[in-house]
Amino acid sequence: MSSSYRVGEFAKLAGITVRALHHYDRIGLLKPQRGTSGIRLYRLEDLERLEQIAALKFLGIPLQEIKLLLKHGPLTLVDSPHVQREALAEKRKLICRAIVAIEAAEKVIQSGQTTDASIHRKIIEVIDMQPQENFMRKYYTDQAWLNRNRIVHQTPVEARKKNLQAWRQLFTEIEAAIDLDPASAPAQALAKRWLQIIETANGGNEAVRGGSIEAWNDRENWPQDQQDKLLASFGLDLHDRTASMQRVGAVTKFMGRTIGHKVQSSLRGLYGLDSS
Repeated sequence: MSSSYRVGEFAKLAGITVRALHHYDRIGLLKPQRGTSGIRLYRLEDLERLEQIAALKFLGIPLQEIKLLLKHGPLTLVDSPHVQREALAEKRKLICRAIVAIEAAEKVIQSGQTTDASIHRKIIEVIDMQPQENFMRKYYTDQAWLNRNRIVHQTPVEARKKNLQAWRQLFTEIEAAIDLDPASAPAQALAKRWLQIIETANGGNEAVRGGSIEAWNDRENWPQDQQDKLLASFGLDLHDRTASMQRVGAVTKFMGRTIGHKVQSSLRGLYGLDSS
């Protein structure tokens, strides 16, 4: 039979504060059993769940989101030591980049020189990555999230800039051709380029692609700052966000019809429905 621990004993065993355990209990994240006198009693099984909470919290996931993630049982992320190790390694890379950027600023300041704006911008970009990751995280499976981060980190900056420029150019061309017949050759050529850019951004990974599609389809519910980043990437007007988001929606619908026509044509050919 497993032993039970009072809150103070469990806190010492787990290396966590009693206050944190009380908070986890209050929000329903880690609920202990109750003794006859109402005291909190923890088991070794609770230590395993606490380890899961600690790992997800370290990755920057908010407590309320962790609660939802663990609602239906343990996650693959914490079930697999290999996957968990990779997740922590990605977090370490983010921290290391921030340290390098800050050290560069310190050296410039110590030398008495005026700090370059690019140094400050780099620090802000690195630190600002975390809230963005927290927001986008919900659209991906645990392994897909790791793969996505790996693809981002391994893609050279110049390659990312080139991909962004290609997106902006293609968006402009699609808007100009939005009245075309989706079945026409020019429309199909645009769709092919659209899919090629998506495939490049997702590194050809099916799971990452699935998460990216889910995120894209939910763009109307993104925080305003994330929507603004999307609009800015296409060179759209941020002062009239409603109209700009509608333009994105119109381009997306046109691409959906164009790609859908190709899929339907392929299926008809596959099943011989086009034969006379």
